[in-house]
Amino acid sequence: MTVDIGNRLRHVRLMHNLSQRELAKKAGVTNSTISLIESNASNPSVGALKRILDGIPIGLAEFFSFEPEKPRKAFYAAEELVEIGKGPISYRQIGDNLFGRSLQILKECYQPGADTGKVPLVHEGEEGGIVLSGRLEVTVDDERRILGPGDAYYFESRRPHRFRCVGPVPCEVISACTPPTF
Repeated sequence: MTVDIGNRLRHVRLMHNLSQRELAKKAGVTNSTISLIESNASNPSVGALKRILDGIPIGLAEFFSFEPEKPRKAFYAAEELVEIGKGPISYRQIGDNLFGRSLQILKECYQPGADTGKVPLVHEGEEGGIVLSGRLEVTVDDERRILGPGDAYYFESRRPHRFRCVGPVPCEVISACTPPTF
C-alpha cells in the first residue's frame, strides 16, 4: 500500500488555511520543497516531513491516520472558487479539497506585467489552458509565444515554463493540470 504524501500534505495545509509560502517559513524550508512534495516530485525523509508537519502543527501519527472525505460536490458557484494565488496573479481553484483528485482546474487572472518569475517552473505532470481575454506570453523550453483570446497551450510540466501578462489589460485563463500542483 502506498500513501499519497503530496496530496495528503496539501489537504492538511489547506485545512489549516496556510499557503505553501507560509508553511515553508514556519517549517524552515524553501517554498520549492513544499511544492515538490505536494506535487509528488519529491519524497521527504521522515525527519523532513516531521519538521514540515511541526509548522502546521500536526503529528506524524495524526497525519498518516486521518482519512479525509472524498469530494462529492459536482457544481460550484463563482463565489465558491477558492483563491490560492497572491499579489498580481489570482488563481481561483475549483474545489477546496483536491485530496484523492488527479486534476486541478483554475481560473487565472494576471494583472498587466504579472509574471510567474524569472526562474522557470518545472514539475511533474501535464498542463494546459485557454486564454479568455488579454494577452499571455508563454515560454516553454526556449520557445516563446504570445497568446490572445481563444489561443491555447498544452505541454508536459517537466519542461521549464513561465507565464507573463503582456499588454495594458489583465489576462484571464482557464487552465488545468494533472496532478494538482498548488
